[in-house]
Amino acid sequence: MNFEQFSLDPRIHAGIRGAGYTTPTPIQQQAIPVVLQGRDILGLAQTGTGKTAAFMLPILQRLTKGPLRKVRALIVAPTRELAEQIAQTSTTLSKQMKVKTITVYGGVGKAPQVNALQRGAEIVVACPGRLLDLIGEGQIDLSGVEVLVLDEADHMCDMGFLPDIRRILKHVPAQRQTLFFSATMPDDIRALAGDILTDPVTVQIGMIAPAETVSHALYPVPDGLKSKLLLAMLQQTPTERVLIFTRTKRRARTLAETLDKQGYRVAALQGNMAQNRRQEAINGFRNGEYDILVATDIAARGIDVAAVSRVINYDMPDTVDAYTHRIGRTGRAQLTGEAFTFMEQDDEPMVRAIERVLGSPVERRRVVGFDYGGAFPASKSASQGYAEHRPQHGRNAVANRAPASHTEAVRPATVATTPESAPAKARRRRRPYWRRQGAQG
Repeated sequence: MNFEQFSLDPRIHAGIRGAGYTTPTPIQQQAIPVVLQGRDILGLAQTGTGKTAAFMLPILQRLTKGPLRKVRALIVAPTRELAEQIAQTSTTLSKQMKVKTITVYGGVGKAPQVNALQRGAEIVVACPGRLLDLIGEGQIDLSGVEVLVLDEADHMCDMGFLPDIRRILKHVPAQRQTLFFSATMPDDIRALAGDILTDPVTVQIGMIAPAETVSHALYPVPDGLKSKLLLAMLQQTPTERVLIFTRTKRRARTLAETLDKQGYRVAALQGNMAQNRRQEAINGFRNGEYDILVATDIAARGIDVAAVSRVINYDMPDTVDAYTHRIGRTGRAQLTGEAFTFMEQDDEPMVRAIERVLGSPVERRRVVGFDYGGAFPASKSASQGYAEHRPQHGRNAVANRAPASHTEAVRPATVATTPESAPAKARRRRRPYWRRQGAQG
């Protein structure tokens, strides 16, 4: 199948070719015809599957007729980065048209956005907070909205935007087409979808889980050794672009500074940064100025960089959904990717939850030659329960952008065991968690 089979205006087809799109993704194949018919849709798909074009192309087709310089399509997104990404896609696809797209979000001056609205636009991509500000000030008229899109709805729920979404709904016409896209469906989001969608068509692409093009591995390590382990991994294994997730803003900033001192081309991305600095970090990562981006979860859904070859969870995510969205930054557009997660003692329950979603155990690995400070027995080998992450290239492999190599994947062998006596079992249970791993396999 190709895009020519969709009944789209020739100017839109020109935009598709200009964007470099060739074959529709599965969600585009299923969603575009439904949206063109004017039906409401509930789209469920993993990140990186082409959801933006799935709703943007039919919207542009609708805008080939009707008035100009009037807000006719409203797209609500949870983060500034995602809003900019959607707007860029819209601008690229509508390059041959007179359609204008503007973004509305906080963290930047309000006056330029107000001026842009006064000049007129057909598509507004907005974050909830700033949009409500402009509504309250009478600076935006949503009475002409024909299509409402809620993108990454589950993330908006995670960020506490659900009450804001319900307030926004009061300012758009009841008679409209609503397109609801999400990667996961927690109860709150399912209830919201039930409230705002009319006889929707559900489009679901695969399981709501990380893409099959991503391989997964766990690296058990105490918190105090994470930075050293990360440096050892980066020194040993070259890759193109690496996205590292941390739990806090402070840790993201500190870790980026540590990597910078080691000579890596790295930037941080976290919520306390001004919008222009955040955009600079994303653009630099996208165009190759930076090889490593250290980010908090704010970036998990706002980075569209197809060449991210590896995601490293420096800190375990708090939920399985967060893991899914972090990992969704690699293995995009049918490319392969790797997901490495540092695992502390208290992370076992989350690991088990992730493994249930993946449908199989995640391989445990250790970095050969790294000093775990007694966390592992010195003689421990892959045959005793861990696959080995072996050196591939020398220092600064990331910065040198060497071709990606593969970690040796050694499956743990079956180890014959003899029954433990009760005293021996008690002594083993009293040992630190990391030492118990050898006995548990």
